[in-house]
Amino acid sequence: MTILQAQNLKKHFRTETGIISNIRNRIRGTKPDYVHAVDGISFKLNEGETLGIAGESGCGKSTTGMCLTKLYEPTEGEIYYRGNEYSSLSGADLDELRRNVQMIFQDPFESLNPSMTVYETLAEPLQIFDYDDKEERIYHMLQFVGLQPPENHINSLPGELSGGMRQRVAIARALVIDPDFIVADEPVSMLDVSLRAGILSLMTDLTEEFGLSVVYISHDISLLQHMCDRIAIMYMGEIVEIGSAREIVSDPKHPYTQALINAVPVPNPNQDRSRVELPGEVGDAVNLPTGCRFKDRCPEYISGVCDREPKLENKSELGSDNKIRCHLYD
Repeated sequence: MTILQAQNLKKHFRTETGIISNIRNRIRGTKPDYVHAVDGISFKLNEGETLGIAGESGCGKSTTGMCLTKLYEPTEGEIYYRGNEYSSLSGADLDELRRNVQMIFQDPFESLNPSMTVYETLAEPLQIFDYDDKEERIYHMLQFVGLQPPENHINSLPGELSGGMRQRVAIARALVIDPDFIVADEPVSMLDVSLRAGILSLMTDLTEEFGLSVVYISHDISLLQHMCDRIAIMYMGEIVEIGSAREIVSDPKHPYTQALINAVPVPNPNQDRSRVELPGEVGDAVNLPTGCRFKDRCPEYISGVCDREPKLENKSELGSDNKIRCHLYD
């Protein structure tokens, strides 16, 4: 069953705001510029499924996550939760959405209120949604995320905890109200390597224990390969390839996906593998190029062909269920 669906989702940000900017544009007869952070993506997430979103910095991954958790309002497009469109929800239905859709943020040093104890941090969402068994839930959740015994941690402030412990508190806060969908935005990128394995193991356990549906955002495809059922590759606000994690990693089709996979270190020094190095950086998200947005960096660029905008389509003739946005397979 589909729990979440995004259709033609867009989120654009004005580069300049305020009265002076508006007056200047009016005098010059110009329109304001917009950053096309997310620009027309569509996908579905099933119950109990984990979808990874990968790509370079600035490709729209985190903005997508913020839209899915209703922390950003989309510029265009629709997001459906269990068949109900976000913008149509109000009152008790909107409260239910906010309870069931939670986010684990990237930086545990900024996502926790420094003046609130661990107990207060976990009690706040329980109080907002009128749970009666606050103390029981808090103690159980602290035990589940590995902060044992809970008595040693409930009165601690974030500044008294290590980075790994802070992220465990952030995970406990997201789970304490029993959501059924979470967005995990680079949850281990700010942690030392020695702490990452424990948090990733915890993330795996919680999806199995609670039957959660998860959108996992990361630039690390090797991590997503082990954590996710499917992976979507984003570039300049668009999905350029989406499919099963196994196929994305073992048989990538889009040149950008191939380059990302090729950049993953191989632990075997004797394994010979040619490198695909992409020239330049992610393009201008304000003044978008015509045609394929990856064409200026693509090693397979075909003049005249790649100047037309490709569609994200299933290429069944390739023996793959992946959807690919590339003219190479037309």
